[in-house]
Amino acid sequence: MSNENLDDLNEVMKTRRSKLEQIKELNVNPFTYSYERSTTAQEILDDFEKFEEKEVSLAGRIMSLRRMGKAAFAHIMDMSARIQIYVRRDEVGEQSYATFKLTDIGDIIGVKGKVLKTKTGEITILVSHLQLLTKNLRPLPIVKEREEEGKKIVYDAFADTEMRYRQRYVDLIVNRDVKDVFIKRSRIISTMRKYLDDLGYLEVETPVLQPIYGGASARPFTTHHNALDITLYMRIADELYLKRLIVGGYEGVYEISKDFRNEGIDRTHNPEFTMMELYVAYQDYNFMMNLVEDMVNKIAIEVNGSSKVNYQGEEIDLTAPWPRLPMFEAFKKYTGMDLYGKSRDELMAAAQELHVETESFWDSGKILDEIFSEKVEPNLIQPTFICDYPVELSPLAKRHRNDPKLVERFEPYVAGREIGNAFSELNDPIDQRQRFEEQVALREAGDEEAQMLDEDFLRALEYGMPPTTGLGMGIDRLVMLLTDSPSIRDVIFFPTMRPEK
Repeated sequence: MSNENLDDLNEVMKTRRSKLEQIKELNVNPFTYSYERSTTAQEILDDFEKFEEKEVSLAGRIMSLRRMGKAAFAHIMDMSARIQIYVRRDEVGEQSYATFKLTDIGDIIGVKGKVLKTKTGEITILVSHLQLLTKNLRPLPIVKEREEEGKKIVYDAFADTEMRYRQRYVDLIVNRDVKDVFIKRSRIISTMRKYLDDLGYLEVETPVLQPIYGGASARPFTTHHNALDITLYMRIADELYLKRLIVGGYEGVYEISKDFRNEGIDRTHNPEFTMMELYVAYQDYNFMMNLVEDMVNKIAIEVNGSSKVNYQGEEIDLTAPWPRLPMFEAFKKYTGMDLYGKSRDELMAAAQELHVETESFWDSGKILDEIFSEKVEPNLIQPTFICDYPVELSPLAKRHRNDPKLVERFEPYVAGREIGNAFSELNDPIDQRQRFEEQVALREAGDEEAQMLDEDFLRALEYGMPPTTGLGMGIDRLVMLLTDSPSIRDVIFFPTMRPEK
């Protein structure tokens, strides 16, 4: 115990250290190397007839334990499920039973034995061979009790939200539903990847560390490369590099990656998050709307078995087609105001009337965005494409073919939040330079989230980018929707938090 003072441990942990020494005195290795398993708990529970009276071998963590002198019942949990085991001294022998008497809830064991049902009908393994695989030295948070048929039943709980996020490993052990959320997360990503691969799009990788960040309006994380003696930024989006690949001749590329934005943390934002970005040549934002509604619907069916999902008490139907609602029509619908073509001062007055707070340096686009976030977005429960944004809000989107004050952009909204962002991509390098210069002016006026001017990207556009549509989709928010999770922290294994004191 070189780095730990025994006096600092609580009594339960001291007892477990004592048991550890007793196990070693029995010449038993409390931290063994491997264990051969023949099946899983769930396979036995699902097909009892196949396994009845057959010998099986499996391993798992002890989650309940009831000793009765020369015998004991316990439940062990592997990745798939919990199953009851019945350990008798006469079956496993004196040595193994002496070791078993020193086990605790949380220990990991391997067992071999026959599958049967008890008098109460519970599927159980009658253990003939038992091996301690890992001794638990820190007790699991088993703190709740309930009465069932006059008996006191202790069951798992780990309710402290901050501790659950901070100690996700414990959360996963004692809260099975949490483990299921992350299994679904993996299935959502793999289903999305298969959908895009089947369409013939190429999965690629682009730089995480970038000399100029871009592709979104956000503050970056900054670092320094010692050998080159240059400042680098962790990417806030993959967009500008993926569009360089479209210039280079690829006609459909996507990336599923971590992006990083130095911004606040709330129920839908984490500084490190997962994004899927897709770019398809010779198509526009109408094509991408069709793709999004089809892809999300198919992912829901694959993962949940239905186009309908229940999110925080609301039934949401993801069946295509989703309504297309132009942004300024949405303003009329939910604020009663016609904000199209209004000057900056008129928009400031409208925001004040609607009790929406603004900053003095904001341009018209930023004011509209804030009004939308507060007064429109919460109403968009069923899936809806908000489309045709003001040009000020979208420095990388192509101007609308019917109205140069707007751009061909849409965002899919579900359950009151945006889950993606897509354009008919701007491929006019002269217009793009002007838009970048406007962003530079906003930055100089105090907007820290305004975009940077990227000369190399402009050079790429000058070589010629075909008509292209692009999409960015927030994986974390999609997982929240499809797993009925209220916070982004519920769907990220290790969310960003302050260090423990």
